[in-house]
Amino acid sequence: MKYVDEFRDGKLGAKIAASIRAEADPKRHYSFMEFCGGHTHAISRYGIADMLPDNVHMIHGPGCPVCVLPVGRIDQAIELASRENVTLCTYGDLMRVPASKRRSLLQAKADGSDIRMVYSTLDALKIAEQEPERRVVFFAIGFETTTPPTALAIKVAAKKKLKNFSVFCNHVLTPAAIQNILESPDVRELGTVQLDGFVGPAHVSTVIGTQPYEYFAEEFHSPVVVAGFEPLDMIQAILMLVRQVNAGTNLVENEFSRAVKRHGNEHAKRDVADVFELRKTFEWRGLGEVPYSALRIKDSYSEFDAERLFSMTYVPTPDNPACDCGAILRGVKKPTDCKLFGTACTPDTPMGSCMVSSEGSCAAHWTYGRFRDEDKADNNKARA
Repeated sequence: MKYVDEFRDGKLGAKIAASIRAEADPKRHYSFMEFCGGHTHAISRYGIADMLPDNVHMIHGPGCPVCVLPVGRIDQAIELASRENVTLCTYGDLMRVPASKRRSLLQAKADGSDIRMVYSTLDALKIAEQEPERRVVFFAIGFETTTPPTALAIKVAAKKKLKNFSVFCNHVLTPAAIQNILESPDVRELGTVQLDGFVGPAHVSTVIGTQPYEYFAEEFHSPVVVAGFEPLDMIQAILMLVRQVNAGTNLVENEFSRAVKRHGNEHAKRDVADVFELRKTFEWRGLGEVPYSALRIKDSYSEFDAERLFSMTYVPTPDNPACDCGAILRGVKKPTDCKLFGTACTPDTPMGSCMVSSEGSCAAHWTYGRFRDEDKADNNKARA
């Protein structure tokens, strides 16, 4: 398949990995954060970490939109769905995320709330059209990738004058999260993370382009390489970062040039700017309150803003104290550092959002990485 098979060439991947091993300075350590959850799964699925020398480390970042949503926001959605005549629509991976008292949207649905899984914002619009007696609310989450479809849905609803459709907006912004990590690498409650560069997200960058990352390269002296999702994309991006660190440069490079341009998708950005504006602050799981890191619906579209229509008030709610999801999202811990991983917390019985989402780092390690851990343990026992 074009643009897939040629980026999964094992022999070429081995050559690139050999270049990394040859060029990585054995006297130093390289720590790179992949921000995107899709990249995290690619690293685990294709065994990329095993191809790297011991002094080149990949750190999982807060690039899973379901994972970074705080407990309080899910509590709000559950409460909203319990109201009379309300139909809450959302994406499937949100349904099982634990909220307060380990409740979830799926459990609220089982208790009688009208909560429906949809595949797109347009599905929610169709429900609103087909059931005018219901107050249909779309629980919108995600980074810049999923924001344009939500903006488009609101515009369509306005054009069709759908009075029973609204959006509970929880869209967040990638650059703000990267800045938060770079500005506060030392977090008293969670630990310390040292970074030499970032692998920039793929889908997000198709929308916003590479230009927003130039600030981090210039101000924080942190190189960024935007990469695609295939194994050759990832390993080539790592090689490009190693070369930048060795050369002492801090540039934004675009490995994913077949899909990403410097200025991104102007049409999508225009739709978002028409409908949304910045929130002054927004809570992220693992990052806390991050200024200007999320979007809210503009006054001109307030009739479609569920937070205003239903007078919703956000109440911060602490995570499960036994779950290390927050530290894992910041990159200061690995999934296996959590004492719940693989015991009380599995995909069947998730204790935290990182084990639920298809982009979560715990889910990635459970699906792919844990088997390599078992092989390494067996090999160590054999050598002993």
